[in-house]
Amino acid sequence: RQRQMCIRDSAEQALGARLANREHMAGRFDALAEALGMDEVPQRLECFDISHSSGEATVASCVVFGPEGPLKSDYRRYNIEGVTGGDDYAAMHQALTRRFSKVRQNEGKLPDILLVDGGKGQLAMAREVLTELDVPPLTLLGVAKGTTRKPGLETLYLNDAAHEFTLPGNSPALHLIQQIRDESHRFAITGHRARRGKARRTSSLEEVCLLYTSPSPRDKRQS
Repeated sequence: RQRQMCIRDSAEQALGARLANREHMAGRFDALAEALGMDEVPQRLECFDISHSSGEATVASCVVFGPEGPLKSDYRRYNIEGVTGGDDYAAMHQALTRRFSKVRQNEGKLPDILLVDGGKGQLAMAREVLTELDVPPLTLLGVAKGTTRKPGLETLYLNDAAHEFTLPGNSPALHLIQQIRDESHRFAITGHRARRGKARRTSSLEEVCLLYTSPSPRDKRQS
């Protein structure tokens, strides 16, 4: 009986923590709507980020948050192909094009807010893609790190470069922006490292196979 009581208490604590986290996240969504001057609280945020090592194995991430937290089943990664290594603008263009082409095909949901990790350039790239694909209007938010790259000093761009602003370091809205930005960064890095590791293992295996299948100098003399 004591064991059953412990299990029940643990379950109640877990449920309480989950409900508190949901309430906390919902409060951040309310604060974000207020900070951006939105009439309604957004229900779906998507954030894109790019990761690579000196242009190698570029991967773009898309993470999704709702008022209850991350929607991990909607996360996506895009292996970027055919762009100049290190060209983050081209990589972002490709990722966003692949994502929002599905909207034109009536596939997938449209976010209320699209966040891109980057400043004016990445924001302009996002606007370009949405215009090219004739995507219905949505709120765009560029998130640029401050000069010292310290959290709390981000510069934000709402819809275009002309609407530049910042939020206080203790702002719940900023904390939500940081949270989804950091999650998109983590998800992109994880995908990049996996892709880079696979490419290097494949390259090493090909070198070994080539070593064992290439004729030796002695074989060449005998042929």
